[in-house]
Amino acid sequence: MLRLCFFISLMCLVRTDTDETCPSFTHLSFHSAVVGTGLQVKLMLYTRRDRTCAQVINATALGNLNVTKRTTFIIHGFRPTGTPPVWIGDLVKGLLFVEDMNVVVVDWNRGATTILYYRAADKTRKVATVLKKFIDHLLIKGASLDDIYMIGVSLGAHISGFVGEEYNGKLGRITALGYKEPLGNIDFYPNGGLDQPGCPKTIFGGMQYFKCDHQKSVYLYLSSLRENCTVTAYPCDSYRDYRNGKCVSCGIPQKESCPLLGYYADNWKDYLTEKDPPMTKAYFDTAEEKPFCIYHYFVDIITWNKNIRRGSITIKLKDKAGNTTESKIDHEPATFQKYHQVSLLARFSRDLDKVADISLVFSTGSVVGPRYKLRILRMKLRSLTHPERPQLCRYDLVLMENVETVFQPILCPKLQL
Repeated sequence: MLRLCFFISLMCLVRTDTDETCPSFTHLSFHSAVVGTGLQVKLMLYTRRDRTCAQVINATALGNLNVTKRTTFIIHGFRPTGTPPVWIGDLVKGLLFVEDMNVVVVDWNRGATTILYYRAADKTRKVATVLKKFIDHLLIKGASLDDIYMIGVSLGAHISGFVGEEYNGKLGRITALGYKEPLGNIDFYPNGGLDQPGCPKTIFGGMQYFKCDHQKSVYLYLSSLRENCTVTAYPCDSYRDYRNGKCVSCGIPQKESCPLLGYYADNWKDYLTEKDPPMTKAYFDTAEEKPFCIYHYFVDIITWNKNIRRGSITIKLKDKAGNTTESKIDHEPATFQKYHQVSLLARFSRDLDKVADISLVFSTGSVVGPRYKLRILRMKLRSLTHPERPQLCRYDLVLMENVETVFQPILCPKLQL
């Protein structure tokens, strides 16, 4: 769905000390979208000195822009109704929160506002040309290409790519939010890159049905700036392999670290600074709501059924305070064979520090026919998110199909793998 290696409307505020009105993002009407708009590009600078009140800048008037610091461009995309992107303000504030930099909002709403997508797309090259001229002037003033960072959303991602092309791929960094095919050094695929949790599944969801999945990339990026959890991604050949637990070695101690989603993605591995770094696909799952983090555990099960059993496992964790979190591992049937360990990747939306109770439900998915038993010789729960936590075990369990079995775990023997 999206490539991440990645606006709350900007309100017209007033500086009380000077009575100077702050410039705001262009707001157009749906009528403008119907009749179309000619292209105008406005660059608005935000710094830690002016976090909420922008300065309109251009190649000959840089305002408070400091060429010795990183300059991050935020570039929006197609605007079929003419309204400002609701996330721009949060993104500006988040970026300035994590780093003292220049944040330049590229307002090309006069040009992006149209009900015909191709008309907006036709203007992207011209926007890139404007930005190229502006960056050239920054370079003359002493800026470095390494300090130029572009965050493009939808058509804004295309614009970022066009600018990068003008500099033969030498820009410091580009984050593109809104494209499915692999394009970058790291391409992130949340929830496999298709339908996103929390988004409407049918057209009855209104406009959100059409834009929610697409916009989720922006909100996932935002979560990397101010939330109290970090979204970890796992390099993998496919989403299926990730869900089957085949690509989580980077989360094991003594192994290489896993890439982080969003702003800090470029901290992953030294090879990202190589001359010709490889392209990597990284997969991860998210919760429906902020802060989106998912906490990974392996559920290792050894059974002693005489016959093979196939089905899904639902596991629920509970702490002493009564907080619970649940993971349904049903993306494909697991195969349980006698004395053979099956390792299932469980994904929880809540992190419980100390687990007091565990419950398991086994299901074959059949609504008719006999009810089966799953005889468990040993179950082990081990955290990938916090590998330093003790592993929890339970022995000699019998699960009746579709019946919840609750038990208290014990610490696994230390020598047990």
